[in-house]
Amino acid sequence: MEYTTFGRTGLRVSKLGLGGAPLAGVFGPADEREVEKMIHEAIDGGINFIDTAPRYNRGESERRIGQALRDGKRNGVVLASKAVGPDESFGYADTIRSVEQSLERLQTDWIDLLQIHDAEQAPYETLVNETLPALEKLRDDGKIRYIGVSTRILPLLMRFVRLNRFDSIQFYARYMLIDHTAKDELLPLTAENGIGVVNGSVLGLGLLADTPAPFLRSDIVTEAAQRIEQLRFLRTKEPHGLVEPAMRFSLSQPAIHVTLTGAATCEVLRTNMAYCDGRGLAPDELSRVYALFQGKSLFPAE
Repeated sequence: MEYTTFGRTGLRVSKLGLGGAPLAGVFGPADEREVEKMIHEAIDGGINFIDTAPRYNRGESERRIGQALRDGKRNGVVLASKAVGPDESFGYADTIRSVEQSLERLQTDWIDLLQIHDAEQAPYETLVNETLPALEKLRDDGKIRYIGVSTRILPLLMRFVRLNRFDSIQFYARYMLIDHTAKDELLPLTAENGIGVVNGSVLGLGLLADTPAPFLRSDIVTEAAQRIEQLRFLRTKEPHGLVEPAMRFSLSQPAIHVTLTGAATCEVLRTNMAYCDGRGLAPDELSRVYALFQGKSLFPAE
């Protein structure tokens, strides 16, 4: 397992992190006993960053993680969650209540990183004047340690970075083989400002695993298929042959501190952990990927 320093927080984190959505069955059935076993195996294998949210099956992900981190395992984990929960506003009171409920489900007195979830869903003014002050109050009270923000909208993330009140950002499907637009402006900006970076959905919501999520628009799936065809030179012989290069593409990017793995079984977890060995794409392969899709966003910009 490889480790790095999470921006200016000073936290030492594994470059591979465990994503919480699959643990709650968000993308398909996930046996609770298998999930607990997998969390323990992840920790034993060196993963120390776990990311979850109350919106993942209405708190079930947090509950399962809290159960798995009993008996002293919590202390060895950098635990990240988000606000707000389902059916809650981004207002001050709802944000406080959301985090308090997360603490209960996670069975912990503190959360290391608390992120605003899908920031594009609320007006910027609400986030700055209500959500963020609530998180700052929780930080002052010792209930959270650091504050982050997540969204797939790159210009919005850049706006938050420049605000200089966040310790980290999280995006998804913006630094992957078929859409790496985060590298053009966002990643240089986060590096300059010492911001921790979490990358989610490096498989493009299933596109690079040949299993696109059913909710994806048909035009996006069609465009992705055309781009994937151009990546035949990267395919391995294994089923879903772009998974390994996709994982290595993100894990070897120095400006990305944590790449999340969306595993719901121990078998998938072990496979993904094997890619966190310091080996990325060959230089000529990386240059070719960058040249193919330079500045070409796959998903809508807003």
